[in-house]
Amino acid sequence: MGLWSRNFHPRLAGRLHPRAQGRYPSCYSLSPRAIGIIAGYLLWPGKGIAGGGSLEQEDTKVRARAGGAAWLAAVVLLQTGIYSPTVSAAATYYWVAFLAGFLLAWRFRSSRAFFTVLSLFLAHRALVLFSAGRVAAIGPGHIALEAISLLLPLNLLLLALVRERGLTVPSIAPWLGLLFVESVFVAILCRPGQFTSPSFFHFGFLPASWFHWSRLPQSASMAFAITSLILLVRLCRSSKPIESGLLWALGAAFLGLQAGGTGRIGTAYFATSGLILACSMVENSYVLAYQDELTSLPARRAFNDALLRLQNRYTVAVVDIDHFKKFNDTYSHETGDQVLRMVAAKLARVSGGGQAFRVGGEEFTILFSGESLHDVLPHLEILRMEIEASSFRVRGGHERRAVSHGTDRRKAVRSKRTMIRQKPAPAAMGGFSVTVSIGVAESNARTRHVEQVIQTADKALYRAKRAGRNRVEVVAPERVRLKRSIA
Repeated sequence: MGLWSRNFHPRLAGRLHPRAQGRYPSCYSLSPRAIGIIAGYLLWPGKGIAGGGSLEQEDTKVRARAGGAAWLAAVVLLQTGIYSPTVSAAATYYWVAFLAGFLLAWRFRSSRAFFTVLSLFLAHRALVLFSAGRVAAIGPGHIALEAISLLLPLNLLLLALVRERGLTVPSIAPWLGLLFVESVFVAILCRPGQFTSPSFFHFGFLPASWFHWSRLPQSASMAFAITSLILLVRLCRSSKPIESGLLWALGAAFLGLQAGGTGRIGTAYFATSGLILACSMVENSYVLAYQDELTSLPARRAFNDALLRLQNRYTVAVVDIDHFKKFNDTYSHETGDQVLRMVAAKLARVSGGGQAFRVGGEEFTILFSGESLHDVLPHLEILRMEIEASSFRVRGGHERRAVSHGTDRRKAVRSKRTMIRQKPAPAAMGGFSVTVSIGVAESNARTRHVEQVIQTADKALYRAKRAGRNRVEVVAPERVRLKRSIA
């Protein structure tokens, strides 16, 4: 039984052709036209999985395409027969991919990545052991294929749902115990003399005709489908590369099991799953260095790299959230994080060709490459008004200092020194307005170096703070100033 049959999907039925190789005469592989349709969904701009227009969704879309590209490359090369790896080439690819996965997971101290790679590796080694390297229709090799095809997606689902805890003894002990129990379970099922798998492997509540395209039991196919759906939802909601790696590694392992799990094709697909995870860990290290985890904006290192690419003409805007420390002190640091995310989402959509960065704390910087100061001022004023118009609602509804703690505490809260509520008073339902101050400067003959432009923008920001906040201020040789009083 092959990966797809002609009646698997009506839209693809006419685009499937028999596999040229004679190993599985009933199998089918995707034709180039069908692969082109899948490639369009994976790689065509605007058709990504995440959809939407936010910065985080666009970032997720790129990462989904990166893992999908590796998966698609394996499908194109292996399923269509464009490249048929030799036994030695498949083995070399396999060991290099998994060795890279283990080393990177250990280097980055990621228990989730390490045990995902280990689960895939042990699954393939068990298939090779019990099938003696051949695709078996009955016997211990076939039983191992059915057992592993059910356990593997469940393992990856558990690894996707748990939090990263690093490679410490308390974090790795439960996973080692689980893998040991599963190994003993598979070994008992595949003991010599066994020719059929237990009946519960073949339990199904859907019509059997729906699964003619798969060589796996219905329960295993459903486990792969449910796990894939959950991983897809997590990928759409999170921009972490490991989520993308888990999804596409699961897809590669599924194709490897469909090919029998062993042999050149099955080994190459399992190697691809290890390669996808290794690439996701490399990408994750890049994200940690160049992207702010809280706001999903580019971080200071990305800002420093962007400064090196600036041309002779550019404008820098320094943005600071007004009274941000008071948000933290009054409502809690969790509320402060929500404020940062809200402001960052507005900054990410700034018009005029600007690129926003979080450079530290509540301070952001927007670079306008190739734009003059006069060109960007209207866009910054629109940005300031959009942030001011955004009503922010506190989750929980009560201020940290609004609860009385006795007579002395009440007097202290009411004292002038501790009355730190924001000037725009919170609404009765727990909402308040967030404002920002913006300082702007452009490159010119007097400020040739980028450090000088940034310092000039900082001076403009301080001027905006002293003038009452919630305004855009400019420091330029011609003393151009755009004033805006607090409404």
